[in-house]
Amino acid sequence: MTITVHNPDQYMASLRQIIAQGRKRIGLLIGAGAPAGVCPPGSTAPLIPAVAGLTTAVMQALQEKHGATLDAIKGELSSPNIETILSRIRSLAGVIGKTKVHGLDGDGYRELSAQICSEIGRIVNKPLFEGASPYIEIVTWISGTGRAFPIEIFTTNYDLLFEQAFERARVPFFDGFAGAYHPFFDPSSVANNDLPARWTRLWKLHGSLGWAGNDRGEVIRSGNSSATHLVFPEHLKYDQTQKAPYAALFDRLRAFLMTPDTLLIASGFSFADAHISALIDECLAANPSASVFAFQFKFLEEEVHARDIAGRRANMSIYSPDKAVINGIAAPWMPGDLPSRDWGPIRASYWGVDQDGGGAKFKLGQFDKLARFFASSRAAQYLPSAAPPASPSAPDGQADEDGTQAASQEVISS
Repeated sequence: MTITVHNPDQYMASLRQIIAQGRKRIGLLIGAGAPAGVCPPGSTAPLIPAVAGLTTAVMQALQEKHGATLDAIKGELSSPNIETILSRIRSLAGVIGKTKVHGLDGDGYRELSAQICSEIGRIVNKPLFEGASPYIEIVTWISGTGRAFPIEIFTTNYDLLFEQAFERARVPFFDGFAGAYHPFFDPSSVANNDLPARWTRLWKLHGSLGWAGNDRGEVIRSGNSSATHLVFPEHLKYDQTQKAPYAALFDRLRAFLMTPDTLLIASGFSFADAHISALIDECLAANPSASVFAFQFKFLEEEVHARDIAGRRANMSIYSPDKAVINGIAAPWMPGDLPSRDWGPIRASYWGVDQDGGGAKFKLGQFDKLARFFASSRAAQYLPSAAPPASPSAPDGQADEDGTQAASQEVISS
């Protein structure tokens, strides 16, 4: 029986070349899984919990005052988490008026919604710990290369970890706000490319800690860590993202993906956000020269939302621990011979056995591993002594620019 496999060495050799050179237009899409995969030194707890941990923390904080109401709402939901719970609470706040449901009327649910938002803001407001961290390593990679185009970071996270990393490393960035006393959002600067390429663009698609509204209803950056202007993941999200500044930020993501020869690299993002996933799907269909590399934490079968897009768009690739979808082909990983004698340490950065045991797996679905891979992409000791040899299956004996010809091959299995 003939089966197709993907060789991780070939794809990672090509990716190292791309991210080390600084010639390609690169964007990063960072989701909630990124900070959830980072543990401060001496701790095994995530710096910021993912959805399940965030749900538990918020429920515990509000248990004493609203435990009965929250338990009743959770009992009505098929998959209760902080997103579906908040959505139900905001729905009730908008329709029941003075009628009481589970002990609260409309005003009571609005107050409960505000308290949940406040708790989320409190939980995600974590300082970046001192010393090495994945965020510092990403910034190190960005600032370590002269670039023809700026790096653009699109993130759904509200935290200020990237801001702290940029400031700690003294690397300039622009987030759409200008001014000093009450910085205002400037849509024209977001749409244009007037700043030098060495300035990183940091786009907070769902808002950020510290954003606030002024007397005219405009969003400003307050300089503190309040959580009053976040787009929380509930049923009103789509409507909210049609307003400033969110509309300009989503337009920026669309413009980035519609630019020829762009690469968007996703980490910690499940593609469960229907609004963002639909935009990516639409742009990949309209611009075949754009590519998305999705580095996923879960096994491929569990990444249902990412697989949904990759099944339609050959220019979206999924890199999961057990398998990959590349050029529309889903296949397991199978490393071959080392491309060069000194490739062993490089392979160990993306392939191997984790502390939890099991067989060897592809590791870059973990944000900290991906950040280290990026930071070390220009390290001389990691550079192969010669170009990686082409796969025997490559008809012309050479890998193409993306390594796609040589990196997938058919093997005979009994």
